[in-house]
Amino acid sequence: MFRHLLVPTDGSPLSQEAVTRAISFASEAGARITFFCAVQPLPKMYFAEGAIFDAHTCTAYREKMVEAANEILDAAQKRAEAAGVACGKAALLSTEPYEAIIEAATENECDLIFMASHGRRGISGFLLGSETQKVLTHSTIPVLVHRSTDQVAGA
Repeated sequence: MFRHLLVPTDGSPLSQEAVTRAISFASEAGARITFFCAVQPLPKMYFAEGAIFDAHTCTAYREKMVEAANEILDAAQKRAEAAGVACGKAALLSTEPYEAIIEAATENECDLIFMASHGRRGISGFLLGSETQKVLTHSTIPVLVHRSTDQVAGA
């Protein structure tokens, strides 16, 4: 049914668990995976009036963020390849990770977004928001949400 999964990952333990599950899912379905990492630019608060910083700060920050994203994506790719699952990787610079996830899924012609959820509920979910919830709300591509068994047991 699904042939190409987009699997967003930020390197956190929860997203690593989702990577493991996505690899298993893709293996069973005969699907391929594109691992994705959203790279956030330097926060705007650093651009306030009167801010003093080295002119290379933005470039250095972006380079470090891209380097970190590539390390996360390389690790996921190695795990998929070890399991015999065809895969690729992508990263986009974006202030809104959920928009970047949807854009990457569209650009890579993915037919499923497979992602983790922190499982925030109630006030904390409302106040903190959820990239997963935003993807669910805005994506026209189906989304499979993985929740850790620890989260389910603790719910």
